[in-house]
Amino acid sequence: MDDLARLAALHGVATSYQPAEDVTVRVPERTVREVLGLLGVAAGTPEDVRSALARAEGEAAARLLPATLVHWAGEPLPAALADLPPGTRVLVRPEEAGAEREWGPDLPYGVHRLTAEAPDGRTGTATLIVAPDRAPAAPGRSYGLLVQLYSLLSRRSWGMGDLGDLAELARWAGRTHGAGFLQVNPLHAAVPGTPTDPSPYRPSSRRFPDPVHLRIEDVPEYADCPDREELSRLAEQGAELGRQVLEKGAPIDRDAVWALKRAALERLYAVPRDARREAEYARFRAAGGPALDRHARWAALAERHGPDRSAWPAAAAAEAVVEGDAGPGGAEFHRWLAWLTDTQLVAAQQAAREAGMTVGLIHDLAVGVHPEGADVWAAPGLHAPGTTVGAPPDAFNPRGQDWGLPPWRPDRLAQAAYAPYRQLLRAVFRYAGALRIDHVMGLFRLWWIPEGTPPAEGTYVGYDGEAMLAILVLEAHRAGALVIGEDLGTVEPRVREALSRRGVFGTSVLWFERDWPGDGRPLPPAGWRTDCLATATTHDLPPSAAKLAGEHVELRDRLGLLTRPAAEERAADAADTAEWLGVLDGLGLSVKNEEEAVQALYAFLLATPARLVGVWLPDAVGDRRPQNLPGTWDQYPNWRLPVADGSGRPVSLEGLAASPRAQALLRAVRERAEPRTAPPGARLV
Repeated sequence: MDDLARLAALHGVATSYQPAEDVTVRVPERTVREVLGLLGVAAGTPEDVRSALARAEGEAAARLLPATLVHWAGEPLPAALADLPPGTRVLVRPEEAGAEREWGPDLPYGVHRLTAEAPDGRTGTATLIVAPDRAPAAPGRSYGLLVQLYSLLSRRSWGMGDLGDLAELARWAGRTHGAGFLQVNPLHAAVPGTPTDPSPYRPSSRRFPDPVHLRIEDVPEYADCPDREELSRLAEQGAELGRQVLEKGAPIDRDAVWALKRAALERLYAVPRDARREAEYARFRAAGGPALDRHARWAALAERHGPDRSAWPAAAAAEAVVEGDAGPGGAEFHRWLAWLTDTQLVAAQQAAREAGMTVGLIHDLAVGVHPEGADVWAAPGLHAPGTTVGAPPDAFNPRGQDWGLPPWRPDRLAQAAYAPYRQLLRAVFRYAGALRIDHVMGLFRLWWIPEGTPPAEGTYVGYDGEAMLAILVLEAHRAGALVIGEDLGTVEPRVREALSRRGVFGTSVLWFERDWPGDGRPLPPAGWRTDCLATATTHDLPPSAAKLAGEHVELRDRLGLLTRPAAEERAADAADTAEWLGVLDGLGLSVKNEEEAVQALYAFLLATPARLVGVWLPDAVGDRRPQNLPGTWDQYPNWRLPVADGSGRPVSLEGLAASPRAQALLRAVRERAEPRTAPPGARLV
């Protein structure tokens, strides 16, 4: 191994990777040097590399303890502790509360500061994470619904689905159809602007939710607002936005929705809160601490000066101005908005549980944040500048992917004892019965793409996967919530093994489940894993009706997204679909028409041992349009489409509840989800 490769290995930077078992790809040397530079390691010249390597190897040799240690409950001590010189004194101090004490194996779950003093005078410190050996288990088998919240409007919505709709959908799905969970898209705060980036996977902040999801009429001060005439006018304009979507097929206009809601919230902000509400808000503010303050200041500054921070006035002066502004343009207004949104999210989870859902709401944690957003501004040193994350080339994206998200620096995370990550998880778990981790492989490594580098020429940067996983399991345990990892695509075997060992569910999508590295045939029900969320499709894939008809190929052809001739693509897709339909038919499932074939797909999923089975809600009404079409920006209305029927006519929440097709699918799913389901491999009818 040459000096550059040794230096890169010490800092977790890959110099090669394996997209397949028998394929090794070398990372361009230029990329390795640039990524090391982004981590603060000078590697531009051979002299730089030799100097940095000598320093790094010297520090590693002198280190008494690694930066982070993990102790899983009931398992042997970390090797680094067991290998300390005899007579070493080890002290621990819980980070959150408690006095320093001598090391003992009975430490409570949590994060601790560990100090070691060796007899030869050497000392060392480390972050010690003590975690349960597994995340909480699923409370039996259940099925649930998957939906992009903005896409399902009720007649009460102001132009997009809101948290009131979420609670009502949970009540309907739980009480009427016995659903055990309801999974939604990320509800993270977005970057303001016109137009706002509609992608829920490129947020301003992952820690704080977006007030655009508020149900205005459910804010308690609404009933006491003296400006009833103006509120009524705004509500009617909101209803008109909804009619434009539901009756005229207009795309969802998030910016117009927020303009109306913000105007209404300005009026509600002026209404005095009673003593009980004031006390609740004070508790929320105290719990939010400096992170809430920074988020609120950013929101006020971005609203006032735009999201481009280079155009902002001097930071200290600008922050003082918005902090001192007691009106709707100040930081206090945005703290209040965060509180309202948190309150309605907690209420939605409560509604789900009261409706009999065994899991409740499954929230989605995006893999990163917008480079101009609140989280980067609040902790700039935590994110690596001049780089974004994405994915290397694969069968679906031969050019690789650049998601435009700046990554956390693994060294800075470790130096901070993973506090930003812990606080993020704790905030989202507050209103979740389960948490889906988008691109869960990112706990172990992320594909970094230096600025100006094609996505295919990036490289992997490693994180302390055991520490990241331990904190995830710890916070899930504290919340009593499940964890679901989105592990689609190329995943190292060690990653899936680690996730499974710690009770993190995987994600299995029917069309991708084939017998690899075997003959590549569709994986029979008995071959599926148990601890997973099994689905027929996702927000990035065509709805089942479109897949069955091959319409997604025609859509991609029209938009110039195919990487091979259209005739070849059609033939390959038709063969894939026909093979799966043959499997369904062989199990005794009817596929005579589209509606029966969709029901058969979910019957197949329920014949697997998967503990969670998710029904893509648009499938219930025959929707044919994907919510997101990767590889497009303005060529397709990504993240702005309402749920629609097979003819493209939007379907409201009320229309969904009355739909015979939806009722038939959910009735069939519920019947098969009962414990009497036939054993895997048996004929199902």
